[in-house]
Amino acid sequence: MNFRPRQLWLVVGWLLVLLVIYLSLAPIAIEVPVDEGDKFGHVAAYAALMFWFANFFVTLSRRSMLAIGFVALGIALEFVQGWTGYRTFEVADMAADALGVAVGWVLAPPRLPNFLQRIENFVRS
Repeated sequence: MNFRPRQLWLVVGWLLVLLVIYLSLAPIAIEVPVDEGDKFGHVAAYAALMFWFANFFVTLSRRSMLAIGFVALGIALEFVQGWTGYRTFEVADMAADALGVAVGWVLAPPRLPNFLQRIENFVRS
């Protein structure tokens, strides 16, 4: 069997995007027991998305497109939340999403190792 890790990692990444969308629109709220704790969740979620996909796309143009896309996703989801009737619209959440994208970019390779490449190398050896 030919192990095709890139396709697997991309599928996992898109599942993470779907998870963020679901958690953003579901009629449940994840509580973080500190003041404005939901902002930590926003930063963490969008940092994870940016970091994950930045392991694949290393050029400035590709990462810029990812960053713009994830920030746009966060903005769009806030508007949709405001329309649901059970979630709220918050500009601060949009800012937290954008901060998360920036954090994910800063932590991405080459600053930290490309962990997906390390897993691939381990599996192949």
